[in-house]
Amino acid sequence: MSEDISRRQRRYLIMMGVRTVLFITAVLFFVNHLGWLTAFPAVGAIVIPYFAVVLANGGREPSGRGTFRAYEPRLPDRFEQKNGESASTIRGTAEPPGAAGGSETGTPGSSGVPPHNA
Repeated sequence: MSEDISRRQRRYLIMMGVRTVLFITAVLFFVNHLGWLTAFPAVGAIVIPYFAVVLANGGREPSGRGTFRAYEPRLPDRFEQKNGESASTIRGTAEPPGAAGGSETGTPGSSGVPPHNA
């Protein structure tokens, strides 16, 4: 790992050295009134720092997928409904006697449901 860091530092310092030379060249061209020729080293001196930083910060990539684990949610086990149970008893909301399908006594309204006028 230390050889990787030293290689990146060396590459960064070389690029900054080239930038310094380009900057000095741009200043000399400007002082000597060379016009548009001044733009080439100036643009190089402006653009090189971006690439130098990107290359210096781009470290060694992981060599394999051993460090990466895909997301696996922890879901509860799926509930299977047994043959003799209704959906309401599985959820814990069993209906009171007579609530489903009318009342046991046959009087309207005894199941808590208002009577229907037919």
